[in-house]
Amino acid sequence: MQVDIDQHSGYCFGVEFAIQMAEDEMSDGQELYCLGDIVHNAMEVDRLYQKGLRTIDREQLEQLRDCKVLIRAHGEPPETYETALKNNIELIDASCPVVLKLQNRIKHAYDKAQSVDGQIVIYGKPGHAEVIGLTGQTNDEAIIITTEEDLEQIDFSRPVTLYSQTTKSTKGFYKMKELIEERIKANKGSLSVEDFQANDSICRQVSNREPKMIQFSSTHDVILFVAGKKSSNGRALYNVCLSNNPRSYFVENEDEINLDWFKPEDSVGICGATSTPRWLMENVANFLMAQEENLAEI
Repeated sequence: MQVDIDQHSGYCFGVEFAIQMAEDEMSDGQELYCLGDIVHNAMEVDRLYQKGLRTIDREQLEQLRDCKVLIRAHGEPPETYETALKNNIELIDASCPVVLKLQNRIKHAYDKAQSVDGQIVIYGKPGHAEVIGLTGQTNDEAIIITTEEDLEQIDFSRPVTLYSQTTKSTKGFYKMKELIEERIKANKGSLSVEDFQANDSICRQVSNREPKMIQFSSTHDVILFVAGKKSSNGRALYNVCLSNNPRSYFVENEDEINLDWFKPEDSVGICGATSTPRWLMENVANFLMAQEENLAEI
């Protein structure tokens, strides 16, 4: 059996930067609070817990005083900064620069939309940490869409400005853009810049992985996609693999591997999300290679 790890998989810049900042802050052995899981990968969260990183939620943040709190790559809404100022909390801001730029763009678009009775629409996952930060720029008035059914929330007689969560599927975003255009035309009989503005705000470091995933999944018999179950990016990239290779399997770690998926002569590709640590993909690869004798007996 041949086992390969995709060289393009693993942490994006934003996640890698946040984890490095956390480890630097904890280098003297002190605990550090993090608002939400630093990364959507349970095993990496556990590894950092052993080093002193303590995950908290927004309610717990309100109770903290005179301490340090890490803001992860997903970014935060304005209220978080206000709470930190009020409670004398030192924020270690590891917000991804791409996310911060998008927050500023949405804030500017929201302010502009007020004068024309416009709507800010975000293609994203409701409740996702990044989406919470993005909607916070609009006083939580942005409309979140994930499926075609969600379009019912939009008033197509009013101007619409569309953005995307940075880690969503490019294909999904353009499908939503097309559907919105169709609804506006059906409602108004025409489409103008004043009616609809679509902004592809998907991170290119993320979107560029899609064609690489297509290529990688097509050159292996079996694909093991390693990611945390909470990872939006992981689910999107896994679906890219699955649509290209039906023998693609989503696993969180080596414990979820079923040896019935493989044949001794298979070429196996291991890949992951922007939130998947390299060491976890290596664990999966090592486990699989250690099972070669067992596979020969199946």
